[in-house]
Amino acid sequence: MMQLLPPNDLLASQMPPVIQPLLVTGATGTLGRAFQRICAMRGIETVVLTRAELDISDVLSVEKALAQYNPWAVVNTAGYVRVDEAEKDFQRCYLENTVGPTILAHACAARGIQLLTFSSDLVFDGSQSVAYVESDQPRPLNVYGNSKRLAERDVLLQHPGALVVRTSAFFSAWDEHNFVHAALRAGQQKQAFQAADNVLVSPTFVPDLVNVSLDLLIDEESGVWHLANQGAYTWAELARLAADMAGLDQSFVVPCSMEAFGLPAARPAYSVLGSKQGSLMPLVEDRLYKCVTEMMPALKREPEEAIALAS
Repeated sequence: MMQLLPPNDLLASQMPPVIQPLLVTGATGTLGRAFQRICAMRGIETVVLTRAELDISDVLSVEKALAQYNPWAVVNTAGYVRVDEAEKDFQRCYLENTVGPTILAHACAARGIQLLTFSSDLVFDGSQSVAYVESDQPRPLNVYGNSKRLAERDVLLQHPGALVVRTSAFFSAWDEHNFVHAALRAGQQKQAFQAADNVLVSPTFVPDLVNVSLDLLIDEESGVWHLANQGAYTWAELARLAADMAGLDQSFVVPCSMEAFGLPAARPAYSVLGSKQGSLMPLVEDRLYKCVTEMMPALKREPEEAIALAS
């Protein structure tokens, strides 16, 4: 006997819903890995793509990825991050930091997809002595900062509903490629560590940055937002504070001027980030203690090796 199938609408109602993922670019970077980790903790379905899988500076690559994954939102953590090399490698810097995000913004806007992308405190020239807020005029001193300034402008022109987060000076126990990790490793191995004492920044705890950025994205916020932990430190002060929290003798920290490093790219002497949108991030001191506590056991297990002086 022939078995009758239920009507199509009944079949459809019995099928599990298709979950649109959050698509994250820049899978191998600090932010990309952090988004993957925190989205897993928060139960957010996520697809994280490497540059080989999604090149944001290639229109066809962007269109293919958006068509394939049909995300509800895109988080762009890809980009050129070598501030000093950018002074000579400016074409690649602009391609990855300005052209790529603009292509992504255009494609997301056309499909009605939310977009979150990141900018930097280096869009400012450091000429003021109070914290920069979102409405302050960007005046970058270097190629990298200018690539981010142009990206902010062009992304919001293409996608007015996009969310652009300016941030600064990452630290985290999840990634050894950051200033705090380098400082503590030098202190643990009793090696001198030079750090600039004439530049003020807003240190930013990566897990806080990712969680708050996700909250803003889910709430469909748009425009430019400043997200950095509350507090202002020179690099030398930050290294000494981390050392003190780790129970290390602070004498290994050698203060010097930023100019002494002879870096190709100029840095603003003051790039502290404040916000008119709201103070959404915890105090630097609270998060630094958490970071140091998580970091020290692993550092104590690391083998002796040469530590490059960091700025």
